[in-house]
Order: sequence, then C-alpha cells, then structure tokens
Amino acid sequence: MRISVSSDMDEPVARSLLAELRGRGHEVVAHGALRPGDDTRWAACSAAAAREVATGTSDQAVVCCWTGTGASIAANKVPGVRAALCTDAYTADGARRWNDANVLALSLRLTSQPLLREILDAWFAAEAGEDADDRENVAHVGRLDADRTGGAADRG
Repeated sequence: MRISVSSDMDEPVARSLLAELRGRGHEVVAHGALRPGDDTRWAACSAAAAREVATGTSDQAVVCCWTGTGASIAANKVPGVRAALCTDAYTADGARRWNDANVLALSLRLTSQPLLREILDAWFAAEAGEDADDRENVAHVGRLDADRTGGAADRG
C-alpha cells in the first residue's frame, strides 16, 4: 500500500512512524519536516498528503502535528478525505470501520512508540463496515464535499 505521511516537526514518533510503515511493507511518501526542503507548516504538509489520497496517488495518509488537531482539520478540507484524529487503538478501529476514514491523524505529543504500533495495528486490521447507517453517513459526507466544491451532489 502507498501511504503519504506528513509531519510539521521532525520528532522521534514521526521517524518511528516512517520506519514502522516501511517495516510493514508499505511504500511511504514523506511530506513536511520528514522531507528536506518541503513546507513544514502543518496546514500545508497535511493538505499535501491528503491531496494524494483524494487523487488516488496514495491509498491512505497519516498526518501529524503536535496535537494532531491542526493536521486533521487541514486534511479534512480536501474533498474526498475523511481524516480521523486517533489517540488509541479503539478509536482507530472505529474510524476505519464506522467512518471509512482514509487519513489517520496523530498527535506527536500524545503518541508513544508502543501506542503508535497499537494504533497502526487497529487501523490496518479494520475495514469499512457494511452497516447501512454507517454507509449512509459516509455517503452524506461525500455529498457535503460535493456541495462545498460546487459539484453535482447525489441527493438520493
């Protein structure tokens, strides 16, 4: 799987994230402080990673900043992206299962290396569920994106 990763700071947990993803066999595309010469502002690097998911260049993304909040906000401004700020494995599982999240947002401050592994285990083990209410909620979010970008929204 190709995964875009961004961080506004070159922190140990961000470096561990790159190593962990590569160790799991993923192709990693780095952004922000993880790529020399790149824009390190959380809004810019998070949006860059999220755009790669929206365009299909990457399958998923992981965006990081000190709290994870700014990175998730910036990523969610990209139409087609469903970014979830996850601080534990249960939340990561639910984000994939109930929300079909395609971007994981992490806090550099709160995420330890063992917790990072647990979150990634849950994120990659879970898949989008088939519950009709969950699928309709995800479809509704897609219609919100279409409305925001001026595209034709499916009203069905």
